[in-house]
Amino acid sequence: MLDAALIKECGEPSLKPAIVEQFVLAAGSDDPLAVTVKSGGRLILVPKATSAEEAMEIVQQHVGTAVVRVGITQYPAGVGVKGPTDLKPDLLDACQNLRKGTAMFAKVLRIVAQWYGNPTNKDVFPQIFEDAVYAWKTGEFEGVSVFQAEDPGGALANQKESWPDKSEADTVETGARLQTEAESPDEENIGTAGIRVDLSRIGGQQ
Repeated sequence: MLDAALIKECGEPSLKPAIVEQFVLAAGSDDPLAVTVKSGGRLILVPKATSAEEAMEIVQQHVGTAVVRVGITQYPAGVGVKGPTDLKPDLLDACQNLRKGTAMFAKVLRIVAQWYGNPTNKDVFPQIFEDAVYAWKTGEFEGVSVFQAEDPGGALANQKESWPDKSEADTVETGARLQTEAESPDEENIGTAGIRVDLSRIGGQQ
């Protein structure tokens, strides 16, 4: 669980603290040095970094040729950089990573909310949040590359005042994760979509 002081100091001001915490829980990591590398839809095993220097070496080795995610928000390291030399080690600082990551996630939320027609009903927000988490993990939403897309701007006025209790929150997280595993082109198990079997013929119904 994220420290409340860290959220207050470093989280995106336009997002409620509960939303920041739920975002990191659903899409991030509890390790500020966490580096995830994917290429061609497959996860590449990399050594677990024990220092910021080691983590940065791993990032520099793969950025530009693979999808590299970094830190507690699993921020996309290659966004806005032209090459490995443009990377800044502040991505491995918990506060800076949270600041950059939540600011980017707020933009993704606005992109998704705009697609929904910017609804003002707070009950719609959990679905927008879930879709935004999915977009964060895959980098796309409805054919739009969300990290490179222009920020539509505007306030996220329809944030749900109180997040669901833990069991409901786990359901949201699990739902987003299962959707990602089933549909994301970045996942290794892309071939498992075949388990969607037509059961209507069972029992002799031809």
